[in-house]
Amino acid sequence: MADLPIHLCCADYARLMPLARGEVSVPGIDLTLTLGRGGSWPDRAEMLRRALNDPAVDGGESSMCRHLMRLAAGDRSHVALPVFPLRGFTARDLYVRAGGAVRVPADLQGRRIGMYGWANSGAVWYRHLLEYFGVSVEGIEWWIGTVDEPQPASGPGPLPAGVQAVATGRSLSEMLIAGEIDALFSPPRPLAYHRENGPIVRLTPDFPEVESEYFRRTAMFPVQHLVLVRRAVWESNRWIAGALTEGFSRCNDAFTAAQRNFPYATPWLEDELERTEALLGEDFHPYGFERNREQVRVFADQAYRSGIVGRMVEPEEFFREYLES
Repeated sequence: MADLPIHLCCADYARLMPLARGEVSVPGIDLTLTLGRGGSWPDRAEMLRRALNDPAVDGGESSMCRHLMRLAAGDRSHVALPVFPLRGFTARDLYVRAGGAVRVPADLQGRRIGMYGWANSGAVWYRHLLEYFGVSVEGIEWWIGTVDEPQPASGPGPLPAGVQAVATGRSLSEMLIAGEIDALFSPPRPLAYHRENGPIVRLTPDFPEVESEYFRRTAMFPVQHLVLVRRAVWESNRWIAGALTEGFSRCNDAFTAAQRNFPYATPWLEDELERTEALLGEDFHPYGFERNREQVRVFADQAYRSGIVGRMVEPEEFFREYLES
């Protein structure tokens, strides 16, 4: 019997290359893994759009938050796999105006903070970070808009009461420099950022130390994206949920081994890998349900308390089909 053809698409994460190049295969599945090109934010957004809406593919990468919202609304059109191609700490994403009033995290209490979106996976973890810092998220005045390109805020549905949209023609960076907001969270560095002399700087320039302590205290290496397959594809061959998860896991192992054996991406990557493994463990980017259950629960709880979803979605519900396969 011929292998079952499955076509998934994701952003161009180096971690997925062993599968994309065919160095790792999935028994019983003829997998085509299409990766985006260039790694730009528009390109990543296009891959997420295709995974959900392109009839030529069977699924792929998705925002954790968007999938959580679908589940909370009763939409189970896609089946989640406990495969997390994108994780990321978040203290590095917190920017302030150089010389401004916000100098330490406690200064954020009751301030005006900008974000690129309200119902985004990163934004869920940003609020978790603020609570870790001891800052009440209820006292924040939130502004939602683009970081550098002046255009209206967009997202899935209207913004909640008390959350402001940036006016057309304005950007969050512009507002931060002008003192109209006090800080902003952004995954890509703002164009006006410079570590030493930019008008925009990081609130915690020592973010590796801050994020390391965050991990020690919370055990969270935040999961932000996961892999989905269309429900119709899964219902015809339920075994694919486990087979694909195992394949992605072996791909993850192959990448980790290659990174450890040839640590030449930067001059001191070997030292960084040793430090990372000493803190997070050798498999510091794990896939699978049990090893990520608590992270998914914390994520869903944070989204629920932020009003993004109207009910709590437990990890077992999040991955129901995978666990039933």
